[in-house]
Parts: sequence; structure tokens; C-alpha cells
Amino acid sequence: MRSITPTVALLTTLVFGSDGAAQSPARTERFDMMVRADFFAGFAGDQARLQRAMEQCERTLAENPRHAEALVWHGGGVMFQAGAAFARGDAQRGAEIWERGLKEMNEAVALEPDNVGVRIPRGATLLQATMNLGAAGRPLVEQAIGDYEHVLALQVSYFDKLGDHPRGELLFGLAEGYSRLGQPEKARKYFERLVKEAPSSGQAPRADAWLKTGTVPPASGLGCVGCHK
Repeated sequence: MRSITPTVALLTTLVFGSDGAAQSPARTERFDMMVRADFFAGFAGDQARLQRAMEQCERTLAENPRHAEALVWHGGGVMFQAGAAFARGDAQRGAEIWERGLKEMNEAVALEPDNVGVRIPRGATLLQATMNLGAAGRPLVEQAIGDYEHVLALQVSYFDKLGDHPRGELLFGLAEGYSRLGQPEKARKYFERLVKEAPSSGQAPRADAWLKTGTVPPASGLGCVGCHK
């Protein structure tokens, strides 16, 4: 198990919320806006801001233990801490924290299975956390794809109203996930949708590259941070 690094895949965790995709038009609660910037900074190495974000989640959960969004964000932070433990060579501690983070995220989804602001953080975190696990990470990749498929179904009535960026991120997550599972036909379906339905998204060039070569090129930079500040 490797460290969860702050690449675009992880930074996708709640960028959906900033331009409407993490929540349906009727939803107004925006817990993500309270913690997102601090979590992103924390994942990039700012321990003080990571701690502040975790404490915000913990205060919210102390008031309402069933606050699913706070729980899934906290679980993602715990998963990041697990990666740090593995990086230090503390495999036993890392495994314990890893399981706790997974448990928190799964509990959050069980509480609010139709909340896009819960499904996306778990799915994005799992896709990133399993990046270097190979076959051992397959069940979690499948779980992440299930989250993204569920989100796509929830958003079907207004998906075409979303901007290219959130549409591209969701479709890219599905396409890349299926590619990693060795299911190229399903991957192709979503990469083709991405190029057609979100041509100006930051993921369109990578989707086009996969369609031409069968390989996803690496992401360049932390694009999802700046464009949502």
C-alpha cells in the first residue's frame, strides 16, 4: 500500500461540488466548502491545514454522528494518514489506519447512498489509493467505479446542464477505472463520451490519447486546485 499523493485523481474528490456536480440543484448544504481547501493543502503537505480540516470534521461529527459528508471527508483524511504511515515503513500502523479510513467512508455511503457529495469523495479516494496496488486493489477499484456509476445515474436528469469540467472528471474516472480493470470496451465507451460531451474539459486530451494508444498519459500538475479557487 502506497501513500495517497495529491494528484489530480485525488483532488477530484470534491471539485465536483464547486460547479454543481457534487450536489443536485435542490441541495443547498455545502459542507465541502468548509473543509475542501484545507484538505487539498494538507494532501499537498501542509500538516497544519490537514489537522484543521480533520478537526472541523470531528466537531461536526461530535454534534451529529450521522453527518455523512463530514464522515466521508474524515475517512479520506484517515486514508491519507495511512499512506503516510506506510511511507514511514510502519506497515502495522498503516494497515490499522487504512482499515479505519475505509470503514468511515463505507459508513458514510451507507448513511446517504444517494448523496453525490458522499459517493464522489469515496470513489475518488479509492481510485487514487489503489493506483499502485495492482491486483490487490481490484475490489476497491470496482467499488470506486460503482460509486461513479451511481453518481452518473443520479445525475442523468441534469448531467447535460453541468459544465464540461465536472462531466469530464466523472467520465474520466469511469473510463480510467475500467481501463485499470482490463475492460477496454467499457473504458472506450466512457472515453468516447468524454471527448464528445466534455471537449473543453482538462481530461479530453488524455481521453483522446487513450483512444489512439490504449494508454492513459500521466496527469500534469495539480490542475483541479487552481481552477476552483
